[in-house]
Amino acid sequence: MEGVGLSIVLYIAGLIILYIVIETAVRKGINNSIIGQYLEKKYGIKDIRENKKSFFDDDLDKE
Repeated sequence: MEGVGLSIVLYIAGLIILYIVIETAVRKGINNSIIGQYLEKKYGIKDIRENKKSFFDDDLDKE
């Protein structure tokens, strides 16, 4: 049973790494695209994560 538990942990770790890689690629792709540059220039839309310092900046209890 140890092999099954280790296998599941490695599978989940692999999925997390894959998620991070895909998210980063999509974000950079959109920001570097012609449409992304157009939106940034015309509307001043920036990446939402640039303004946030941490997860707790979104906290609803803070209000």
